[in-house]
Amino acid sequence: MAISAAAANSGTQGGHKIKTSVAAVFALVFGVCALVCALTVILSPAALVLGVIALILAAAGIAMSRRPHVTGKGVAIGGLVTGLLALIVSGALIGGAATLLNNRSAVDRLDKQVQKLKDKLPNKVPSQITNK
Repeated sequence: MAISAAAANSGTQGGHKIKTSVAAVFALVFGVCALVCALTVILSPAALVLGVIALILAAAGIAMSRRPHVTGKGVAIGGLVTGLLALIVSGALIGGAATLLNNRSAVDRLDKQVQKLKDKLPNKVPSQITNK
C-alpha cells in the first residue's frame, strides 16, 4: 500500500508536523538513478556523477534528520547505499574497459574476432532482396 507524500508529511508529534527530509528523498532518487545508469554499462560515466550527488544529498539528509520533527534517516541511508553501490559498479566497469582497451593483445584478439565475423558474411546480396 503506497502512502502519498502529503499523507507522509501530515503526521504530528506534540502539535508539530513531522516532515521527511527532502535531501534524503532526493538522495534515494539520485542513488537509484545512478544504480540504473551503472547497470546499463553505457551510462556508467553518468552513474559516477549521479552517485556523487546521491552521496552528498545522503549526508545532508542524515544531518537534517537529526533536527527535531524531521524524519528520513532510513531514506537517506538508502540513498547512501545505492549511490555507493553505483559508484563501485560504474568504477569497476570503467576501469575494466580502460584496462581492456589499453591492453594491445586484447585489442588484437578482438580485432581478429571481428575480422572472422566479417569473413563469414556473404559477398553478394541475395537476389530476393534486390528484385523488390
